[in-house]
Parts: sequence; structure tokens; C-alpha cells
Amino acid sequence: MTFQISDLAEYGWNAFFTSQLETEDFDNSVPVRVMAVHRGTIHIAGPGIKTSIPPYRSDPDDVETGATVGDWLLVDAETHRPRRLLQRKSVFKRRAAGTGRDVQLIAANVDTLFIVTSCNQDFNIARLERYLALALDAEVTPVIVLTKADLSDDPADFVNQAYGLQSVTMVETLNALDPGEVERLLPWCASGQTVALVGSSGVGKSTLINTLTEHTQTGRTHIARPIPTQGIREDDAKGRHTTTGRALHPMASGGWLIDTPGMRELQLTDVGDGLDEVFADIVELARSCRFSTCRHDTEPGCAVTAAIETGTLDPGRLKRWRKLIAEEAYNTASLAERRSRDKAFGKMVKRVMKDKKQFNGA
Repeated sequence: MTFQISDLAEYGWNAFFTSQLETEDFDNSVPVRVMAVHRGTIHIAGPGIKTSIPPYRSDPDDVETGATVGDWLLVDAETHRPRRLLQRKSVFKRRAAGTGRDVQLIAANVDTLFIVTSCNQDFNIARLERYLALALDAEVTPVIVLTKADLSDDPADFVNQAYGLQSVTMVETLNALDPGEVERLLPWCASGQTVALVGSSGVGKSTLINTLTEHTQTGRTHIARPIPTQGIREDDAKGRHTTTGRALHPMASGGWLIDTPGMRELQLTDVGDGLDEVFADIVELARSCRFSTCRHDTEPGCAVTAAIETGTLDPGRLKRWRKLIAEEAYNTASLAERRSRDKAFGKMVKRVMKDKKQFNGA
């Protein structure tokens, strides 16, 4: 079985992936996209293929080589056995929830990130800055989507706060139940485009997905099933968790949409460049400090503290920046240490197996 590049376009394939193919890849191989990830299995789809296979990791010692939603795998056309994982155009990851230091892959090969929050108590500047850092570090276009605008007395206030963030250029307010209003998101959902949604539980992500996919044509590879939705608690406007797995959903506009479970514990790791963009004003000020090792506290000649004294920099913003860079540095260092230990352990196992083999052959 062979494949044609043109057949892959509807799945989000582009020249970036074509450039990774070798001549022999066209012989009894086919690219497939990871459509969903569940515990113990992943769902894949491609020209003439729609099935489930066991989880795949090209390097058993490296979590980041495991296939996640949105990834492209080159598989055997007959057995569907993975041959290799194609290089990613973009990837979202975080430090896994809990006390461990493992990295968790969220989604791959995303073009646009819809950062969904609602016009109520869920709106949180610090959380938005986290999501923005995640998007910008992956070189993915961020769009802040403000839901439940129809329930707010003054949605314009939330819009102004969102636009007040560094690097924010696109904010959309809408009622996720209204197809007419949701149409404002379609420019980012065109054929071949992949959009991911992030946001805390209860902000209307599942409702938004259902609205974007309810008119999906039956001829496409996957037919979107309605995602269950739940209301919000009246006492604090916080949501109830609904989505439990990550999956690609086809949209009638021709694009693909990746849902992610509500991430209450988004621990950043390895997103230093993204943080520099989100807090570009502070980074620029820090370059003017008298000392390169300035901690922006009580040191003389500190441009950052001077900006606070003159009122040109919000002390709360500086506090959030300090917290995020410390968190990111700690998580990234912990991840590097774990990788080093895993690599050393892998080498030791190989050495022991080699010695054992030589001993048995003696």
C-alpha cells in the first residue's frame, strides 16, 4: 500500500512533515495522525487507516518521545506497527501533576491555541500569563476566548484586562452556545489548521467544542460526538470537570480541534523563551540594571525597582514574573536531572546485558 501526499492534507499535513520523508518511506508505509490518547491505547487515522494501537515511544527512557495527540507517526501499511515518530512542528508540555518531576505531553503540531476563560470569577491574569508562555514558547498563535459574555454585566472590562497583557493581540468574546458568535473563531479553524483549547474546568470548553463541531460533515474521518457539559457552581462560578481525555475533533470548516482536560495544576517547564515574551517589559528593564546579577530587590541601580517607584511597572506583575521564572527554572532543572539519571541507568543496563552475553558465550 502506498499513499499520496495530497490525501494527507485533510488531516493537517503540510510541507514541514513532507520534508522529513525519505524515498523508502513511500514503500509500504503510511503517515497517520494520533487522534486520541487513552490509558493503554492511542487512536490513529490516515488514508485508509482508522484503528487503535498500543502507546508508542521511540526512546523508552524519554517521555518526550512518546506519541501524543496531534503527532504524526509513520506506520507499516499492513500491520500498523509504528516505524518512527515525525519531528513536531510544535509541542505543549507541562510538569506532570503531583509530587514527581516527570514531564507530561499535552498536544503536538498545533497552529493556534484558544485560551478559554469566562467573564466571571474564573478570569485570572496569572493563569492567562501561564497559558501565554506555553503558547509563545511553542511558537503557536495565542487567542484569548472570553466565554459567558452574555452573563456578564460588563464584558468590556474583561476584554480590556486581557488586552492589557504583553503579547496579546487577539481577544474574542462570545456565547459558546451561539453558532453565530462562535463563527468569529473560524479564521483560525480553516482546512489543514489545528487548534487546541486550554482553560480551567467550567469555562465552556466542551460547549464551545460541541458548537464548532456539531455541523461536521459525515464524509470526514471522525465524526464528533457531543461532549457532556455541566454547569458552574453558583457560590464561586467555578466549573465541574467534564472532559477526561485528549482528542482531535474534526470541524466543518476543515480544521481540527484538540481538547485538553481542565488543567488546574499547570506547572511550567522548559518555556523560558515564552516567559521572556510574556514579560518582555520586565526583561527589557532588567537589561538596564547596574549589575547583571541583579535580583531586582534592594540592589542599587536596579531599573526594575525604579520603574515600580515611578509607577510605570505594577508590583503585582513583578511578583508574578518572579514566581513563574523560579518555578520554570526549578522544574526544568529537575527534568534535566531526571533525564541524566535515566540516561546513565540505560547505559548501565546495556553494559550489564553486554557483559552477560559475553559471559554466556565464553
